[in-house]
Amino acid sequence: MKKILIVSGHPDLNDSFANKTILEETKKLLPEAEFVYLDKLYPDFQIDVKTEQERLLRADIIVLQYPIFWYSAPSLMHRWIEQTFTHGFSHGTTGDKLKGKQLVLSFTSGAPEEMYRQGGLQCYPIDDFLPAYKQMAKLCGLQWCDYIYSGGLSYASRHDETELARMKDKAIQHAHLLVEKLKGMA
Repeated sequence: MKKILIVSGHPDLNDSFANKTILEETKKLLPEAEFVYLDKLYPDFQIDVKTEQERLLRADIIVLQYPIFWYSAPSLMHRWIEQTFTHGFSHGTTGDKLKGKQLVLSFTSGAPEEMYRQGGLQCYPIDDFLPAYKQMAKLCGLQWCDYIYSGGLSYASRHDETELARMKDKAIQHAHLLVEKLKGMA
């Protein structure tokens, strides 16, 4: 089986519901994968570039797991990308270390999926928020392997028991879809 690296970019998983559930369920279903929790390793945003690049080198499949914050990944995930995907490592004339590896995005939003459409509250389909990640994959020679997305997982609804149960089921379904996709790639 291919080596899978799952990088959690949530800035505080202790204060998460959906991403925490997705990661816990994915870990149960895919215990052989390597899980990296950026919030626990780098709460000060001081990324250990050498260690993170070594993780990337070992991986065949890279999964970025995060909640959408202001239509993109949280700043901690961006910082990790900025620091580890360096010229000469991931791109540039000698930057071929990620070439051929597979990239999958796995993300959530508080807003329901139907709000991400033309004419919806968010005005654009979710795909319209992903070109930067697709270009990053292209620049680095990564295979873009699409994404798993679940909306309607609002942290604000966590105190409503009915909503919480619905969201937990949806987060678990998300994890199962992710694992199914990853196993199909292996």
